Amino acid sequence: MHILLPPSEKKAAEGDGPPLDLASLSFPGLNPVRRRVLAALGKAGRRADAAEILEIPAGQVRDALARNKILRKAPTLPAARLYTGVLYDNLDLPSLDAEAAADRIIVFSGLWGALRLTDRVPPYRLAMAVSLPPEGRLSALWRPAMGAALNLEDPRARRAPRKRPNGGPAARLIVDMRSGPYASVWKAPDPAVAVRVFREAVVDGVPKRTVVSHMAKATRGRIAHDLIRSGASPGTPDELLKTVADLGHTVELNGANLDVILHD
Repeated sequence: MHILLPPSEKKAAEGDGPPLDLASLSFPGLNPVRRRVLAALGKAGRRADAAEILEIPAGQVRDALARNKILRKAPTLPAARLYTGVLYDNLDLPSLDAEAAADRIIVFSGLWGALRLTDRVPPYRLAMAVSLPPEGRLSALWRPAMGAALNLEDPRARRAPRKRPNGGPAARLIVDMRSGPYASVWKAPDPAVAVRVFREAVVDGVPKRTVVSHMAKATRGRIAHDLIRSGASPGTPDELLKTVADLGHTVELNGANLDVILHD
């Protein structure tokens, strides 16, 4: 099972390790685009309209631009400690088995494309929705590279008895918890399930569901935490449904979506 996560705008303030080494990062096929984005980000940061280009809120401009200016030489830290915020607070990586979490989780990023939790990068600010001169919209820039670089076939498939219907090697189930801009850069191959979160309330005696945002991040983080802590390895959407329900969540499988229902 792979769990795909978005990054977090909220990040650790600084690293404590060696400077960035692109050759050490997972998914080396992404390095040509990583270099292009790093170069474009460096140029954008020197422009008078840098904050507008990078869509940085007024109160965060100084710190964000300062971080981006020193990306090549700044101390790094593992992605497991870099990302904070609501989803990652609820994921609570320090309480999980580090090897199991690193094996299952992939974090998507506007600057790095995709990372494993063990990859060391410096704190930065760059969202996937940004249009970065002269490269343009980051999501469009990353999309061609992602298809070739992300091979998520189960490395244990040679030893595993489970096979695809056509007799090929088994593939890991992908549990997609990414937000829209990050999901748009790479369509997860089957078997894949996107996790959606709804709040259900009874209005005039009729149950009504609404999409939630802040609580969606917290809920996805908790479900990812519970899946990794449990040691479960569902291989199909139906197995995932049963696993998440057994972990205490109210869920439904609707096509390619696992819908989590929160009740008032």
